[in-house]
Amino acid sequence: MYHFRTLILHRFRGPSLGSATSSSPRFLHLALARRSLREAGPAAGAAVAALPHYHRTLFRRSLILQTVPEPVKVERLSDSDSGIVELRLDRGEAKNAIGKEMLKGLQNALEVIKEDAAANVVMVCSSVPTVFCAGADLKERKKMSSSEVQLFVNSLRTTFSYLEALSIPAIAVIEGAALGGGLELVLSCDLRICGEDAMFGMPETGLAIIPGAGGTQRLPRVVGRSVAKELIFTGRKIDGKEAFSLVYFMAGLVNYCVPAGKAYIKALQVARDINQKGPLALRMAKQAINQGMEVGMPSALDVEERCYGQLLDTEDRLEGLAAFAEKRKPRYAGK
Repeated sequence: MYHFRTLILHRFRGPSLGSATSSSPRFLHLALARRSLREAGPAAGAAVAALPHYHRTLFRRSLILQTVPEPVKVERLSDSDSGIVELRLDRGEAKNAIGKEMLKGLQNALEVIKEDAAANVVMVCSSVPTVFCAGADLKERKKMSSSEVQLFVNSLRTTFSYLEALSIPAIAVIEGAALGGGLELVLSCDLRICGEDAMFGMPETGLAIIPGAGGTQRLPRVVGRSVAKELIFTGRKIDGKEAFSLVYFMAGLVNYCVPAGKAYIKALQVARDINQKGPLALRMAKQAINQGMEVGMPSALDVEERCYGQLLDTEDRLEGLAAFAEKRKPRYAGK
């Protein structure tokens, strides 16, 4: 059931809501409001009908936005910024970690944006200071069965593909950490703009899994195969400056350039980073990247799904979750 609350649109700077019309670029589609009222039942409809015209209008705007669950908000800018839509992640207590409720919020928000004919561009932002999205909600995932995890990851992959397929441009605005699923969300956008203190990473192999929501396919398409492999194999994090510098180099030719005589030391450091990760996950990550890069995106995502599925029932995956919960280093056996 819908919970009816008045939502004050602090960015609204145009004329009074009472003067808005269904054709106004500031007014979200009344069709969505009517559909929501039908779902809420006749009692809610009667309550709205009894309100003065101004309050009915505000209620409809509020009701439309309330089709998006609390962790995800959709805001439309006005005046000279009309046509710009903001999709904001707002789950501060969990650093915007993506759980079931957040995923549902993303899906509903993208549907609202797709149906908004006045939208010209969407900005994907965070309302939480110092973090964009910390990735999957591992506390919630630890309680899921293997089949539930597979269903959730498949749904997340589909949602990011939906974002990627939006007819309007999507801009990711990154301040703070964008890790795992957060980076996969960023990669699904058309443009990416970050602050210098932004932090990017794919830590999944450290949990004995692989990026499963498009990461093994979109990352190499953006930074090149070799750089993507290093970032996924090692789980290494890079800041905004390094992420920006990748534009200027032949990503994939070399991963590091060190002083003469120091190549072995650096190679050993990278090898040690890789060696700490889930062995089966490393194999599946390499297979997913290599095979996925040879086919189109739909087939590549199928490759990723198959590789991810082979890790769901492994002892290493459960060990990775247990180690995370117990705040200790995992002890992987390659099983």
